[in-house]
Amino acid sequence: MKHLVEYILKGIVKHPEDVVVVEFDEDGKKVVEIVVNEEDVGQVIGKDGRTIKSLKILLTALLDNENFILRVIR
Repeated sequence: MKHLVEYILKGIVKHPEDVVVVEFDEDGKKVVEIVVNEEDVGQVIGKDGRTIKSLKILLTALLDNENFILRVIR
């Protein structure tokens, strides 16, 4: 899943070399942290959060599980 998220994000940001995705477990939930260049945060979140919500919906469908957290970090 980590590689899929990296691939998608690198396609939509201006600074793909700065994209870092870290996946780990926290309190029984899978956490996916996304680190991007400060200029790209708006692109990743999208207007009214549409891009990040779409990414979460895609990951939920792939994992067949809603027990995860998606975080964007600058």
